[in-house]
Formats: sequence, C-alpha cells, structure tokens
Amino acid sequence: MKKIPIISAVRVFKNRKHILENPLPFHHANFEKFGDVFQVNIGPSGRIIFTRNPEHIKQVLQKHHKKYHKSTLQSRDLAKYIGKGLLTSNGNHWRTHRRMIQPAFHKKKLEGLLSIMNDAINHELQYEATNKLHDIHPLMGDLAFQVVAKSLFSRNDIQDEMAELKRITDANQQMLIREMRQPFMGWWFKISGAIRKHLKLSKKARHLLNTIIEERISSDIEKDDLLDMLLKARYEDGTAMSRDQLIDEVLILFTAGHETTANALSFTLYLLAKNPEVQEKAFQNVSEVNLDDKNILENLSNLQYIKQCVEEAMRLFPPAYYIDRMNIVDDEFGDYQIPKKSMVLLAIYELHRDKNFWNDAEAYQPERFNPENKKDFSNYYYPFGAGPRMCVGNNFAMYEMILAISILVKKYKISTTVADIVINPLISLRPKEALINFNPR
Repeated sequence: MKKIPIISAVRVFKNRKHILENPLPFHHANFEKFGDVFQVNIGPSGRIIFTRNPEHIKQVLQKHHKKYHKSTLQSRDLAKYIGKGLLTSNGNHWRTHRRMIQPAFHKKKLEGLLSIMNDAINHELQYEATNKLHDIHPLMGDLAFQVVAKSLFSRNDIQDEMAELKRITDANQQMLIREMRQPFMGWWFKISGAIRKHLKLSKKARHLLNTIIEERISSDIEKDDLLDMLLKARYEDGTAMSRDQLIDEVLILFTAGHETTANALSFTLYLLAKNPEVQEKAFQNVSEVNLDDKNILENLSNLQYIKQCVEEAMRLFPPAYYIDRMNIVDDEFGDYQIPKKSMVLLAIYELHRDKNFWNDAEAYQPERFNPENKKDFSNYYYPFGAGPRMCVGNNFAMYEMILAISILVKKYKISTTVADIVINPLISLRPKEALINFNPR
C-alpha cells in the first residue's frame, strides 16, 4: 500500500491565521502539490484525510456508505448547539428519523407548501431602486429564514421570535467555526465561558421553539405545514417524537434550511449580475411564464433555464463545500489504507472546479446543465451530497431558489461593479459581500 502524503502539524500551525480566515487556498495548494489525496495529522492518533478524487468521494458517500458516519465535527461539536437531529446523528437514530421525516419532503407533499413559499418570497422581495450597491446576502438570509419559518409555522405574527432565533443561529455558527479552526484554543473557550455562553443561547432558542409548538398543539388547528407533518410523524410502534427530539429536528431545518439556501441565492444573483448575457436568457425564460397564476408546480417545470442558472452557481460555489465523514471500520481506496476512525473531508469545492471534469471550469455557463446536451455529471457534482444521506430538503431548496430568482429577474435588471466575489467559508460557503444594484425593468 502507498502512504498518503502528510502535511505536518507544524505547517498547519504556521498557516493558522490564513486557515482561520479561509482554509480553501491552503487546501488547494496542498492538492496541487501532493495530488488528489493528502493527510493532516492532528495529534498522536488523530488524522484528517482530504480527498477531491471523484471515485473516492463516490465510495465514501455511496458504495461504502455503511462504513462511514458523520464525523464528530457534526455529531458532537455541532450537535451540542442544535441537538441530535438528521444532520448531526448516526446509526439507528439517524435511520429511524430519516424514515419518519422523509415523507414530509416528497414532491407531492411539497406541492401543498408551494403557495406558502411563493407568498413569503413575494412579500420579502420588494426592493427600491437606488444608485447604491446592496449586499445581497443579508437580504437573502432574511428571505430564506422567513420561507422556512412560514413553511414550518404558517404564521405572520412571530417576526420577533424568528429574528431572535436567527440571531442565535448566526452567533452559535461563528462560535463553532472558531472551535473547529482553532482546536488548540479549546481550553480557553471552556475556561473563558465562551462555550457556556453559547450553550445558554441554544437553551433560549429551544425554549422559544417549544412555546410556538405548545401554542400549535393547544390550538388544535391543522395547518398542513412542516410542523404538522413533524407532529404527525410516527415511529414503527405508533408513538410520536418526544418534544426534545421534535425541537432538535426543527432547529436542524432552520439551521441547514436557511443558511445554505441564502448562500446559494446570493452567489447565483451575483453571477447573473456579472454575466448580463446569461441574465438576459434568464429573463427571456421568466417572461414566458405567468408567475402570478396559481399553477406554481407547472411554472417551476417551465423555468428550466433558471434552474440551470442555480445549478451552475452551486457548482462554482457549493454551500456544502466540504462533506465530513469518519470511517467506523478500516477501508481502502486504491493503493491507500484508510485506518478506522479517520476523519475524511470530501473536497466538493475542488471537485466542482476540477478542469479534468469540467470544460472551462472557472466560467459560469448554465448551458452545461441543459438536459438536451449536458453530460452525466453525477460522479463530479454533489451540491446536496449523495447516497442515503443526501440532503432531505433538496427539492424544497431548489423550488425556493428557482421561485426567488425568477421573481427578482422578472422585476429587476441587476448589475454589479465588483469584479470578484470574496468567499467566507463557515459551516457552509457564503460570500463576504455580494454587492448588487437593482433597477426596475
């Protein structure tokens, strides 16, 4: 067996400031120097294996998925803030709750949520034309959060509670990033009270959600929204989820549902603003569809070019830019031995820009996803992951993004003077600033 090239802990420590700010250039340099697989040692027995090899990624996510669990980055570090839900659990606990929750996100079930989603998007997307550039990310963050909130609760009178929940979610994400990228500071985060402070915020968020759930149950009114679907979900013995488990799942939907969608929307709008010829094609597609009628599902099927614009943006800027796993048994990939309990980071950002698999890989070309001429990219394209743990809300997210982009492109001609966007890799990939100007058509 071959030895995986090793990046010394000393080199990582020397580059700690750059890694804390943005680890992607450091990882890219290592990939270019050492090839598609390399390893970072983090202690006497700890190791992180980075891979951008498409066969290796497919093996971890699909072919050998039973050998791999979510790593402790999610099952322990993230879980302490948002609980043991789909995103942060493993084994039987994950399988049981996946089976319970999956039906809520089937396309037929989502049809009932489309009008709620559509109303929320139309309500949020009201921008006045100015000569200033807007940072689109906070706007898309508010939009995505409101869509998830209204799809869960079907209420318009809890804006204050939702604003507080969003504040807590953002604050805890910032703390988790510090913990992940500065593991040598773990002792300080504990004794300084930083972790304790953020765990207290998590308790506040749980109390807030519990109050909303109690109000729904006591009202004895069915809304046919996501909360109703979760309340009706049953284990095999016919029992419902415990209240703590229900809150865990709701917190996961808020955290994963709004953050990744807001990021993907922001990158898509920036790329459309930067590429006016693509934007014009998107406008032509939208112009052929009556967005004001109630045939929302049919409209979505007719917005194919808008869909391609989103798909291509998620290739260049995948929200899940790394997917983490840990093998529970020894595994092999090619000539490499993957010892048990290795943390494996799947470099989706690198794979999506690999010139070996994508022509003109750095260019924004939605045409490559045209159903009539696109190649089979399934081995090189993972915007929502793959395999049994593929994102449960992928259809929900795509519907939301297609609707939001369509409404904006139809109302406004968008532009930017920013040559290159600066990325900010947190739990998911977000832009530091996505500056855009809105001009009514």
